[in-house]
Amino acid sequence: MITAKRLDTVQEYYFSKKLREVADLRAQGKDIINLGIGSPDLAPPASVIEALNNALNDNGAHQYQPYKGIKELRDAIADFYQRYYALKLNPETEILPLMGSKEGIMHISMAFLNPGDEVLLPDPGYPTYSSVAKLLEAKERNYSLKEENAWLPDLAELEKQGLEKVKLMWVNYPHMPTGSKASAEFFDNLTEFAEKHKILIVNDNPYSFIQNDAPRSILSKEKRSDYVMELNSLSKSFNMAGWRVGILTGSEKNINSVLKVKSNMDSGMFYPVQAGAVEALKLPESWFEEQNKVYAERKVKVLELVNELDCKVKDDQAGLFIWAKVPEGKTSADIVDELLYEKDVFITPGFIFGEQGEGYVRFSLCASLGAIEEALKRIKK
Repeated sequence: MITAKRLDTVQEYYFSKKLREVADLRAQGKDIINLGIGSPDLAPPASVIEALNNALNDNGAHQYQPYKGIKELRDAIADFYQRYYALKLNPETEILPLMGSKEGIMHISMAFLNPGDEVLLPDPGYPTYSSVAKLLEAKERNYSLKEENAWLPDLAELEKQGLEKVKLMWVNYPHMPTGSKASAEFFDNLTEFAEKHKILIVNDNPYSFIQNDAPRSILSKEKRSDYVMELNSLSKSFNMAGWRVGILTGSEKNINSVLKVKSNMDSGMFYPVQAGAVEALKLPESWFEEQNKVYAERKVKVLELVNELDCKVKDDQAGLFIWAKVPEGKTSADIVDELLYEKDVFITPGFIFGEQGEGYVRFSLCASLGAIEEALKRIKK
């Protein structure tokens, strides 16, 4: 069979390939320590697992579920946004539960992009934004994020380049991979920019509560703009990556547009998963505080490791990673391969996130303190 031409434009996801290589090395007897992947290694809350298990015996638990998610889940999302973002959302019209926010990137793009439409993509940024644009035959336009500008887009510079054909712009704050944060003022500026140029801006926001004291949403408290949406996720904040629970918020008009796509792509989220998500969203702030204590302890050791490699790090990074600049004269691939083949430690090269990511590497905090300490010992040898 001849594959569709769209597959000629995309490559297999970097981690899909690299993790096979790591698995092969382990099969050869190598004890590889993985500090590359942002998949939380901690367990979800016990009450969440209990809620999932109890829901397995509910009437209708194994039937198709509503495309918009059960009412209890939408209500829980609305309460969560009210508590932590001081944002009042209508659970009937402004919230759409998703089977993972990664899937949401595709749903949103399918709802709003035609072939040839231009999409503004952050560089460095999450590679899936680019892959989805390619699959839908949209035209990619990378915008540079630079350390000297706190990894924020230069909106004035973008305006100079002409935006007439741009339909969609992806932003991601707190930012992955750099850990930078956006202020409320900057989100206001982004909204003005979106409305001025009639560009749909979507903030991908899964890292709000990880090493971040000031969670923010891009959505305005006053009104819901048709030019701004937000993705959120339970994967990182509640250690539920494999559960595939995402959230999309925005205006009723935009939510309904995405629902047209979603309702043709899946048949609703498994009911016990939704019941567990409801329980997670009700957890007190102390849940995040305890998680962040663990990550803070790990971060201290990762920073020691970074220092041993003569890499440089900016303070106050949010999220599950440490973004570090490699020493002069080395590339990100050099550092990654040296660690993998000489020290049996896997980290992520910055180049996979775009041209502006070259010269940096990313360390994950999703490994036990013992594993990080062992990695540090190996590097010191």
